[in-house]
Amino acid sequence: FYLTPPQVNSILKANEYSFKVPEFDGKNVSSVLGFDSNQLPANAPIEDRRSAATCLQTRGMLLGVFDGHAGCACAQAVSERLFYYIAVSLLPHETLLEIENAVESGRALLPILQWHKHPNDYFSKEASKLYFNSLRTYWQELIDLNSGETTDVKEALINAFKRLDNDISLEAQVGDPNSFLNYLVLRVAFSGATACVAHVDGVDLHVANTGDSRAMLGVQEEDGSWSAVNLSYDHNAQNEHEVERVKMEHPKSEEKSLVKQDRLLGLLMPFRAFGDVKFKWSIELQKRVVESGPDQLNDNEYTKFIPPNYHTPPYLTAEPEVIYHKLRPQDKFLVLATDGLWETMHRQDVARIVGEYLTGVHHQQPIAVGGYKVTLGQMHGLLTERRARISSVFEDQNAATHLIRHAVGNNEFGTVDHERLSKMLSLPEELARMYRDDITIIVVQFNSHVI
Repeated sequence: FYLTPPQVNSILKANEYSFKVPEFDGKNVSSVLGFDSNQLPANAPIEDRRSAATCLQTRGMLLGVFDGHAGCACAQAVSERLFYYIAVSLLPHETLLEIENAVESGRALLPILQWHKHPNDYFSKEASKLYFNSLRTYWQELIDLNSGETTDVKEALINAFKRLDNDISLEAQVGDPNSFLNYLVLRVAFSGATACVAHVDGVDLHVANTGDSRAMLGVQEEDGSWSAVNLSYDHNAQNEHEVERVKMEHPKSEEKSLVKQDRLLGLLMPFRAFGDVKFKWSIELQKRVVESGPDQLNDNEYTKFIPPNYHTPPYLTAEPEVIYHKLRPQDKFLVLATDGLWETMHRQDVARIVGEYLTGVHHQQPIAVGGYKVTLGQMHGLLTERRARISSVFEDQNAATHLIRHAVGNNEFGTVDHERLSKMLSLPEELARMYRDDITIIVVQFNSHVI
């Protein structure tokens, strides 16, 4: 199909969301001005998720992207639950006590998070009670463990990731008398998800990453140009430290079978993830849970097979790598995105495209025609097209949408080609996945005056 520009725009804008941090008394005390987010599916249904929330009992804002595999169930659960675990990990002892006493006596709870959600960002009502009970058990343990020390953000992030993953695994082992919920907790545990989460509080920025989504800082240099600073490392076969870590955790006899064809046990691309109990549970436990589980579980090929060379589980962890960065005035924005973006674009281009979009200032790169013989007429065409493109840039009201437009529509000259965009967006579901992955992006804009 050939899509007209308005049709392209309506597809690109379907999932966009923007949030501006309200100003207090004309003085914006937050280091965050606001954020733009968007998603473009390639899978049906999309397996990516996103979340954003303001922490109400502590300071700071949480933002995250989650990339699911073997279905969307795990990404969905993590996108709903992880921020509660982080918020609870950050709460002071007396607030935890207040919350527990309120639950105990049936009083209204202090709200912990203010969510910033797109209408399409779904929450599972059926599981909310189960999820709440697991979370409550966690904060009760935190109350009992109270050491009187204030929690370090890095430690809180690591504890929250590990605890949620542990709860996902436990809920699946215990099961549920309600057959719908029983199937849900098993689907969550047997599918998997990576997570890249930022916590911004004043000038303190922490990024916790598990898997291969990425966080990148956009920095404006003194000459006005843009550069990118990585705030996360991919946990996959391209990361030598990660391959070393996996090898250290298993006997020497398994060295050859641990990483095959750049995948964990020859199967899994990310080396860290939530869920994926196929790579965490013993074979006995897997068999017991699948056999006692509902019949629908047996129809799922993914639950039946045992990974090859499976001798010393767990092979996979959800523990995040946490990077701290103290914000500086030249740090203008943060991009969190699933690997669907980074597979198509270099971080340097991402920094430039978002930077120019946010400031409205375009540093004209000399037009690069890389080894092509170009006539004057063609060069004139390229320049005219470039001029037209600059005026059309401002069609996008959302930085994440603008980035997706480039990720999907860029041609070899680095400019958005409408025809290419139209072709890529009109691919039928079964083909789309062969050309690209789901793309989910959050662009957070910082308030340099406050910083």
